[in-house]
Amino acid sequence: MNAARYAELSGLELSAKGLAIADATANALDALAPQAPESPLAHYVFKVPELGEGGACSLFGQLADEPYDLRPILGGQNSANDALLARLNAAVAHITTQSQVDWLGLYPAKVNAAGQRVLVKAAYRGAPSRAEFPLTPEFATISNNATVGLSGRGRLIQDVAAYLKDGGEYYTCDPKVQAELCIPLYDETGNTIGILDAEAFRPGYFDDEKLGVFVGLALWAASQFS
Repeated sequence: MNAARYAELSGLELSAKGLAIADATANALDALAPQAPESPLAHYVFKVPELGEGGACSLFGQLADEPYDLRPILGGQNSANDALLARLNAAVAHITTQSQVDWLGLYPAKVNAAGQRVLVKAAYRGAPSRAEFPLTPEFATISNNATVGLSGRGRLIQDVAAYLKDGGEYYTCDPKVQAELCIPLYDETGNTIGILDAEAFRPGYFDDEKLGVFVGLALWAASQFS
């Protein structure tokens, strides 16, 4: 899938320059060297916030006693998953450095141990955050991630404070976030197979060039999951 088709499916508006940046970014990520983990489980296990009553919201700054482990939802630790996570982490680290975004994560859609379809955080850079987002209409009423995962349409919020003032629903994980881009990952037939989430600590962060970079990452990531 190229950037023009992606923009058509997602509803994102990019200039010709932004589309060219997206395609170039996706191609460049193919040549990126995988990231070696610091330890055998470094790409599988990470800290997450404690969930509030009923599991709806994360308690910011309060970490759960048990870290999240990707192995069950990915089908275990094996050479294929080792290689996948090494590629994803290298790409996320590269784009985070290139764009200077404050938070960035890739979430494929999976079925968890409870039999629920969720978005699971497979690779990220930034503060600890929730690992799974239920793909249900109920959770989508408070979550951009779930909304995008279900609708297959991108969502760009350039000013969170203004969005909330206008009555928008917003899942607050980090109160420092002032702008957010949440966009789908598509397979070649246009089905939504996950999302990319990017957050910035200043409003108006997502200009056309940055949108192109993140769309390029979304194009590349989808090819890794599909």
